[in-house]
Amino acid sequence: MKPPPVQGSRDSRGEFLAMLAGEDAATDVIHVAIVGGGCAGLTTAFELSDPKLAGRHQINVYQQGWRLGGKGASGRGVAGRIEEHGLHVWLGFYENAFGLIRRAYAELAEHPLGSPFGDWRDAFLPEPNVGVFAPTGERGWQVWRTSFPPRPGLPGDPDLEPSEDPMITYVAGALAMLRTLVLDTVIVPVSEKPVIADDWPLSIRRMLDGGLMAGAVAVSQALMLLAAGMREGLRESESDELLALVQEVAAVVRDWTRERLLADHPDGHVWLVAELVTASLVGTVRHRLIGHPEGLDALDDWDCRDWLRTNGASEAAVQSPFMRGMYDLAMAYEDGDPARPRLAAGAALRGTVRMFFGYRGALFWRMRAGMGDTVFAPLYECLRRRGVRFHFFHRLTDVVLGADRSHVAALTFDRQATLPDNTSYDPLISVAGRPCWPAEARWEQLLERGGAKSGIDMEGDERDVAATEIVLRVGRDFDFVVLAVGVGALPVVASQLLARSPRWRVMVDQVKTVATQAFQLWLRDDLSAGAPLGAPRIASAFAKPFDTWCDMRHVIPEEGWAEAGYDLPAMALYFCGALADLPGLPAGAGTAHMASERVRRAAITFLEGPAGDVWPRLREGAQVNWARLVGDLRSDRNEGFYWRANVAASDRYTLCLPGSTRWRISPLALDFDNLTVAGDWTANGLNTGCIEAAVMSGMLASNALSGSPPLASIVGFDHP
Repeated sequence: MKPPPVQGSRDSRGEFLAMLAGEDAATDVIHVAIVGGGCAGLTTAFELSDPKLAGRHQINVYQQGWRLGGKGASGRGVAGRIEEHGLHVWLGFYENAFGLIRRAYAELAEHPLGSPFGDWRDAFLPEPNVGVFAPTGERGWQVWRTSFPPRPGLPGDPDLEPSEDPMITYVAGALAMLRTLVLDTVIVPVSEKPVIADDWPLSIRRMLDGGLMAGAVAVSQALMLLAAGMREGLRESESDELLALVQEVAAVVRDWTRERLLADHPDGHVWLVAELVTASLVGTVRHRLIGHPEGLDALDDWDCRDWLRTNGASEAAVQSPFMRGMYDLAMAYEDGDPARPRLAAGAALRGTVRMFFGYRGALFWRMRAGMGDTVFAPLYECLRRRGVRFHFFHRLTDVVLGADRSHVAALTFDRQATLPDNTSYDPLISVAGRPCWPAEARWEQLLERGGAKSGIDMEGDERDVAATEIVLRVGRDFDFVVLAVGVGALPVVASQLLARSPRWRVMVDQVKTVATQAFQLWLRDDLSAGAPLGAPRIASAFAKPFDTWCDMRHVIPEEGWAEAGYDLPAMALYFCGALADLPGLPAGAGTAHMASERVRRAAITFLEGPAGDVWPRLREGAQVNWARLVGDLRSDRNEGFYWRANVAASDRYTLCLPGSTRWRISPLALDFDNLTVAGDWTANGLNTGCIEAAVMSGMLASNALSGSPPLASIVGFDHP
């Protein structure tokens, strides 16, 4: 198991405080400026303001625009409808993210003021049913769907027992999955330990000699024995023997796969998955990943598909819908180009094994309302009650280094909107009895009551040249800075840091991002009734550019349709995917507008085309049947149709390209004395673009400043 990538120490933080104060500052309150109110920044604030730290930190959060959440933000638009940045569901292995939100909900429930948010189990709904799509030529699409059984416990339960070596657990889980695929039986618990013969490799070979179809039970027993042998540990001299054994098992599965595929077996997709699992096992042994000092990071120079090919996976397997779904969920297309799928093998394998073998409760968890409503509104309210101060409408423009270039001396912001004297901004509104973020600023509270100031998108990249500049200075306004903006924004807002540090420059160059696009539909009737494909609730590997979608009808009761005078929609569908970068576009608001128009046109083309294969009643002939959508289509409000292009620097999705993870900077690093970073783009132990990675990064940033939470409490941080 690899050691945590700890760099530097908190001793130098104390030395910096002492220097700043001119004396021992160990008992002083530490002022922390958190720039960016996304999940990573809010997690840092949550950990630093933990009551057990006894008010040691005074925290100020500076947020561009009017709402928190970053890439996960949502707002309430026409008729209180939920408008997301994309499709947001949580996975059952998000132990740290669920732990965070469960603590926030519990604290609010116990507060004397009470809580309007209820219990976390009402806010998150288990979803075991998922599917991926396979194109079938002239026949259109085939759906591979499955329902994952519930696993013991709930994500975020405090009783998770860490494995002595997670790779052993995951290998045992993979072998158990193969046994299930071979026998079509219940998965054998990984704790089962059969008696291992003195010459267990010979025993395995004898079991495999039974042939293909007739030897299913023997193959299953061989897999169980192999799992037990690997769990018991292997001597270095046995590594070559083990590789030969795993390759023999893989050959049996591949032969079985090809035989069934040639016969057009209806379960052919199952055997492609089995082939991918066996290739992963071969690679695990070949690269000696069990106990490897770098863990799965040792594979990150490989693209995932290339690594699987090298370890015996067929082209049919690496191009299977399962693999396409993995790349789609990770938005793993360089520059948004569907012809350039690239995903680091180690990060992909880590995410896959944790997703399928590490989930608790359900594989997926839906949010009952928008992510802003179920995650960021409760976090905001909890932090506000703790005394954390929020400064909305603060757009970071520069991180200024001191004369010695070793620390942050100042932060400069554009103040985007003005509050009347002695007032604070109340960001939330009520929809269906729930505190929510609006889709635009609450202008009635601001001096700029006339609407969007100068027509500028306050959440975009364009600067308002007429904005008032605000300068915060070290020792007066802050002691430490948590830079929790997106990696794509660093060249603009942190140019001095990049000029000072070659490591930061390489990181910005290597850790890439991709623009994304999304649209949502609200429909008058249930289009899934009688649909030929019987669409799953969550699906991926569908047609580009909106390859991932979700049936979100469960959120409709949380919206405000009835109060606004509409009939309640019967169905809501969310779609998302990567958005290709177009080189040579001018900077500024025009770029964002052009991107939004591209998404609108692409959505209409998608609805006129492949979406009709899933929901035929969505079309009337070759055209979209717009009468199915809620609202008056003659209105410019587009009640039943919402789309967005996520092209702003901090809205872009963080990729995990082959060869890039080694250049990520850890929140524990001490490149600058009074600065740490937070975001899913940092070295956080998961290194994928998701809320779990953002939460882990925020916990690391808090540890860098305070020693809390302990590194051992960050689930998966010591993952191989």
